[in-house]
Amino acid sequence: MSTTEGTAPAREARPVSTLGGKYLTFQLSAETYGLEILKVQEIIGLMKVTHVPRTPSFVRGVINLRGKVIPVIDLRQKFGIPSREDTEKTCIIVVQVLRAERQLVIMGIIVDEVSEVLDITCNQIEPAPEFGAAVHTAFIMGMGKVGQKVVIMLDIDKVLSGNEVAAVEHAAKA
Repeated sequence: MSTTEGTAPAREARPVSTLGGKYLTFQLSAETYGLEILKVQEIIGLMKVTHVPRTPSFVRGVINLRGKVIPVIDLRQKFGIPSREDTEKTCIIVVQVLRAERQLVIMGIIVDEVSEVLDITCNQIEPAPEFGAAVHTAFIMGMGKVGQKVVIMLDIDKVLSGNEVAAVEHAAKA
């Protein structure tokens, strides 16, 4: 997760005691990530993505989802994880992102594989680690300890900065 340029500045982190609940888990490389299930609109198989010129490198393009054009983000690219060929397990999670102006933006995120929905309780969650001022981790709500694995719990509203969300929205309208 070395590439986090443009990540939203740290806003008030939610207390760990409020983070318990259901999370959709997915894989990126060897790591397991989780999204609050209420932010997930649907999961779809990988479909043809239309590239939009002059968009940030992490924007794969746009798709036509039942008549609505939505932008698609390559989460590997956004997080600085080396790219790989898409597989039959690669899919798009359609999420609802809340912009700073409290406006809802629908976008897709490409992940290697969707795993399962987990019920993670507050006592299984630790705060996001601090790596110093040079590394922005505001998009990590916490670290879920489930069995022997660690689930990196993402705040999808903070994965992209306000400027990045605007660029992604612009791509969908282009």
